[in-house]
Amino acid sequence: MPARATPATGRVAAAFAPGHVTAVFSPDLTARDPRGRGSVGAGLVLELGVRAVATWRAGGAGSFVRIVSDVPGPLPISTEVARRLVGARPGRVTVMLSHDLPIGQGFGMSASGALAVGLAVASTLGRPMDRAVATAHLADLFGGGGLGGVSAILGGGLEIRVRPGVPPFGRVLHKAFRPRLLLAVVGRPLPSPKLLRDATFLDRVREQAVEALPRLREHPDARTLFVEAERFSDGLGLASPAVQRRLADLRATGASAAQSMFGNSVVILPQSVAQRKAAIRVLQRARLPAVELRTAARGAHLVPRSP
Repeated sequence: MPARATPATGRVAAAFAPGHVTAVFSPDLTARDPRGRGSVGAGLVLELGVRAVATWRAGGAGSFVRIVSDVPGPLPISTEVARRLVGARPGRVTVMLSHDLPIGQGFGMSASGALAVGLAVASTLGRPMDRAVATAHLADLFGGGGLGGVSAILGGGLEIRVRPGVPPFGRVLHKAFRPRLLLAVVGRPLPSPKLLRDATFLDRVREQAVEALPRLREHPDARTLFVEAERFSDGLGLASPAVQRRLADLRATGASAAQSMFGNSVVILPQSVAQRKAAIRVLQRARLPAVELRTAARGAHLVPRSP
């Protein structure tokens, strides 16, 4: 990702930021600089995510930000990113957002939206791209969206967060991940979890993740990721009875399956054609909304606009 936006970008810019599912995480909020706070852990960067198209018109008596989305309700984290980047500059920014995946189901849509908005708005204003990344991370961190989603989706494939935070503080390793995944929604969306602000719960998360992280760093592959994801999500015991039933049914097919952190949803890795067909039958019988997809080949980026 370039350090600065190209001055000739103009007043309209588009960006895409991929979604993300967390397999294992361990909070680390100790850094003095909040850009270095977040989590270590591992997950998958998805080929589906959030697209943002920002339009900037300079002038007027003050600054005005408007977010228009394909999902209902306010989007405070994405709105905060745009406001921070505009600052006191007189003018009006309008951002059109489109989401490929549902919000509140553990698919990283808050981080994806924050980063897509950040890159698009920064580009229209000629702001540095690293400022957009930092602003998105801080808005997601302090807005209750998550603890490491923005840093994870700066690249694609399987990601391992070795150090928390965004560059130059954080460090994330990215590996190619070829298998296709299934995502399925089992119940209603969950709001940003208050548990992420519960010190007792966060200590339990760290204990649950302590053995998984060294294994994932040594073996950053699909099999190890899902073994640890199943162990981690089962150990935390946050799945609803409906999610637990679906996980049991899916694992009975031989496929790997874990709860998405944090959502009433599951991420599934069939390991053969037969397992894929069996898993799809389980989802169809339960009438669950589902999608088959790959991981993203690259992280968040600006999207060229047609002349």
